Amino acid sequence: MAYQPLALYLQDKHTIHDEFAFARYAEARGFDALWQADTRLARDCISMMGALAAITTRLTIGSGVLPIWPRNAATLAATFSTLWEMAPGRIICGLGAWWEPITSKVGIKRTRPLQAMREVVTVLRKLFAREVVTWRSEFIHLDEVELDIIHGDTAPRPIPIYIGATGDKMLELAGEIADGVVLNYMVSSAYIRRAVEHVRAGAERAGRALGAIARPELIVVSMDKNREAALDLSRELLVQYLGQEPHIMKASGVSQELLDKVHAVLAWPATKAEVTQAMRLVPDEVVQLVTASGTPTECIAKISEYLAAGCTCPIVYSLQDDARPLMDALVEAFPR
Repeated sequence: MAYQPLALYLQDKHTIHDEFAFARYAEARGFDALWQADTRLARDCISMMGALAAITTRLTIGSGVLPIWPRNAATLAATFSTLWEMAPGRIICGLGAWWEPITSKVGIKRTRPLQAMREVVTVLRKLFAREVVTWRSEFIHLDEVELDIIHGDTAPRPIPIYIGATGDKMLELAGEIADGVVLNYMVSSAYIRRAVEHVRAGAERAGRALGAIARPELIVVSMDKNREAALDLSRELLVQYLGQEPHIMKASGVSQELLDKVHAVLAWPATKAEVTQAMRLVPDEVVQLVTASGTPTECIAKISEYLAAGCTCPIVYSLQDDARPLMDALVEAFPR
């Protein structure tokens, strides 16, 4: 059996100290990577990445993903250069175009995200290569800017850049210009197959092979011997995505009728009572369509389904309070 990379996704389900414990456990069990989210206005992934880099020695650590709008290209470059100094060869710069309604609520005008992403990736590569960059466009304004490294290692920073993509055009852009694409969670395996074909199309347009582009996928996993409890835990998270990020749900074939019903119940941010009410609307088959939920056997089978669809590395997000049983099950299924 070919070696299968495995990664753990950290967001804000668990306490920070639990995350540290899980990171150490993942390294001990032979996992390959940690991905820290910067999604809602919850935890700052850069702070967490620095801490994770400090407490591990082997794991690759990626931002999964960091929005391109709040930080300009120069500060992004300095941020990831610093992380690279902490953990040389172990840092991935994962970038995303963020989403509504959060962007408008914090005063950001999210315009032409494809062009903005293309420019940010292009300029970051130049800055990581230690070039002096002048760039003037709608999105980036730099005047003879370079990483201001005076002391220590002044060599180029070979930091891979991944794009977090959901829509067809962003997937193709990732295939064209990125080292990898971070495939979204709460999607079906059929969506992953289509997404990979869009990545392939972008790669071929740039004269690249699909195999040169990493395709890790965030996967929500709720694993419990009590199948009903496992499904309900995923259902609780799913209804928030149905209400707040319907574009992801539509991409997986969730009906507009269900989206409308859930949207009518949920506000943003949703209250506990609204989430409970919305959960009654979501059938088991929709939960299992877009998550790996159920018994351990069902969860491993679903993760394998995503791998068969074109994911190259599952980035598992455990909804259980203790992520270690999930890591154990994965190592048993995909021996190190």
